[in-house]
Amino acid sequence: MGTMIATLKRKAAELRAELTALYYASSNPRVGFFPRFWIALALGYALSPIDLIPDFIPVLGYLDDLIIVPLFISFAVRTIPKDVMEESRERARREPVKLGKKPVAAVVIVLVWLTIAFFIARAVLDMIRR
Repeated sequence: MGTMIATLKRKAAELRAELTALYYASSNPRVGFFPRFWIALALGYALSPIDLIPDFIPVLGYLDDLIIVPLFISFAVRTIPKDVMEESRERARREPVKLGKKPVAAVVIVLVWLTIAFFIARAVLDMIRR
């Protein structure tokens, strides 16, 4: 049990470090629109006080954080030039930033959810009409 908790704490620290690196990468002029889009989703979801599945629901509440945040981070990292990501990781090690929950992030995430829901509803209605 102690090993599992230590592993989870280590993974959480790695995620925080990677989010900080993404934060620094977002201000790099060599990072284009699509990487910034994924960075915004990763940071927005991670910093949003609103989750897809609320944290108070046992196990499932943290499952979305364990899947969605790393997925967004992965998409962002893959689209950022390797040298920029290495520089950003090094800066994150030298200058860690405390990234806390932000109400603005909640608004962004809710807007993303509503946009996705709109397009899904539209697609379903189009299928029904055919």
